[in-house]
Amino acid sequence: PDTSVAVTEAAAETLPKPEDPPPPDLSVPRDQIGALSIPDIKIDMPMFEGVSLPTLDKGPGHWPGSAMPGRVGNVVIAGHRVSHNHPFRDIDKLKKGNQVIFTVNGGKYVYVVRETKIVYPDALWIVEQTPGKTATLFACHPKGSTRQRIVVFLDYAPNLSMPVA
Repeated sequence: PDTSVAVTEAAAETLPKPEDPPPPDLSVPRDQIGALSIPDIKIDMPMFEGVSLPTLDKGPGHWPGSAMPGRVGNVVIAGHRVSHNHPFRDIDKLKKGNQVIFTVNGGKYVYVVRETKIVYPDALWIVEQTPGKTATLFACHPKGSTRQRIVVFLDYAPNLSMPVA
């Protein structure tokens, strides 16, 4: 008789059983990657991974494949101006030097506004990566329209940031 099956089953019975995984923390949406704060226009809210409409309905979204805050490259963030929680409602009021603060994985990364431009939706160059540490915020423009995009370009401010060691 073939005893290998019986031995294997017996061995399996003696192995420790895997523990059930802990229940998910439902207080933080699974795709939340951090927080975004823009004091000059009173924004302080969660930031999410992705730019699909359901994601942007929750809050500002990080363009997949773009840099993460504090890293070399372009951190690209999209947000609504008029629908849902309209995080970028007053993005047009940002001025050169205003701070945008990303809190991600325990680090605080501060960027400052360099300039604002109005572009058409086909201006995909706004999401391109850069050789330095930059960020780009964008939303539909004017408010209530999808005709154009308002784009705010930011530069990293290492002297104001507190990266994770």
